[in-house]
Amino acid sequence: MLAIGIIPARFASTRLPGKPLVDLAGQTMIERVVRQARQSSLSRVVVATDDQRILDHVRGFGGEAVLTHPDHPSGTDRVRDAYEQLGVQADCIINIQGDEPFIHPSQIDALVQLFAVPAPPQLATLVKPVVSEEELFSPHLPKVVLNARAEALYFSRHPLPYQRQHPQAEWLQHHRYLRHIGLYAYRPDVLREITQLPPSPLELAESLEQLRWLEAGYRIQTAETTLETIGIDTPEDVERALQHLSGQN
Repeated sequence: MLAIGIIPARFASTRLPGKPLVDLAGQTMIERVVRQARQSSLSRVVVATDDQRILDHVRGFGGEAVLTHPDHPSGTDRVRDAYEQLGVQADCIINIQGDEPFIHPSQIDALVQLFAVPAPPQLATLVKPVVSEEELFSPHLPKVVLNARAEALYFSRHPLPYQRQHPQAEWLQHHRYLRHIGLYAYRPDVLREITQLPPSPLELAESLEQLRWLEAGYRIQTAETTLETIGIDTPEDVERALQHLSGQN
């Protein structure tokens, strides 16, 4: 099976300009993401960037990168652009976030394995059990509810379900909540289709792109992980990542 990992990496970032090139204890963030992804079962790992500096840097440490159109509205659109430039026919494409330097190879493999079947899913993503009230009520950590086949029913920045019969401080005691981890897998034909969809009302309300796909009738299979990652979006996140790295040494 040919599984390709594509890492969208924009230079512009409102809260952390030049984010992919931020130094994390001797390696840039994008280099750490590439090296983690290469430890998985992916056949190929490619960075999709809109900036020549990132392109040159990735190629400088021996990575593979392509230059994409600068005006893509989302990472998904950038992934499609890069995939089409590669000129290959993959069985699945994994969209790996460029600001997740501690992504676990096993998390990538969990999605790849979902496609190693005669009838693979249209789309797939990761979920993780919520373990604290802080996670549960943080609007920055989207939650997801699933059906009996572990397919996503809905994603929200608000905790779902709402437990009318219990005070909020007890919600975790009475229901197993799941949060969404933003690692996506697509069949190539589905990737082409979803990048042609217009923004949907639910997506605009929650600012969650995956709701566009659900609203259009696509099915999103999930795999569960218990492993924690550290996403980097602010200078404070960089400090947290450096503390994590120093604790590993």
